[in-house]
Amino acid sequence: MRINKYIAETGTCSRREADKLIKANRVLVNGQLPQIGQQVDDKDVILIDGKPLKAKPKKVYIALYKPRGITSTTDLKDPHNIIDYVKYPERIFHIGRLDKDSEGLILLTNDGDIVNEILRVENGHEKEYIVKVDKPITADFLEAMASGVEILDTVTLPCKINKINSITFNIVLTQGLNRQIRRMCEVLGYNVLSLKRTRIMNVLLGDMPYGAWRYLTKKEMTVLNKALKSSMNYS
Repeated sequence: MRINKYIAETGTCSRREADKLIKANRVLVNGQLPQIGQQVDDKDVILIDGKPLKAKPKKVYIALYKPRGITSTTDLKDPHNIIDYVKYPERIFHIGRLDKDSEGLILLTNDGDIVNEILRVENGHEKEYIVKVDKPITADFLEAMASGVEILDTVTLPCKINKINSITFNIVLTQGLNRQIRRMCEVLGYNVLSLKRTRIMNVLLGDMPYGAWRYLTKKEMTVLNKALKSSMNYS
């Protein structure tokens, strides 16, 4: 890992500030002055102004059943922000968004690297939803949703969709445009009455209580990391 990123992940300062410290000869790695961009790991002894770095915080991965009315934002000025709702004792942030009027699974973490890989559209990571609309679902509606709908100056990617009952369907997306499902339905003359996300990649909402959160299991993390590693290699 580049030394500036390593220092930043301890919470000492930003990457840019770490580079300034290195240029000012205030950083030592194993007793030597490092170069900008030098690779380091946990075996190296890194000092700033003669003092050791703080320990890197343990990486945290959380699954939350986001209730309706909570906003997917870290902006603490929003009285309904997701960070104050979870009340986790360390700094975390959400992966992607789930709009305020929707409920269901959302992931939170302090691991910035995993966020980018999950959100990259080209990696094709699946997110699954159950949606209830305001009138009977037709075959034409299902076909149009599956093949792509023009919203936000683009056409949505093909997706999987299945009818559950006359007004409810299951849909699997690999992209995350702003209020995508709601906008797609509106274009086709439907209004969404309720929307719940039930899956992100291999992580399931399952029987988690409404509004509760839990840590991802070791098994979930193993499968998730394997999928992310595969998509990184592919891309």
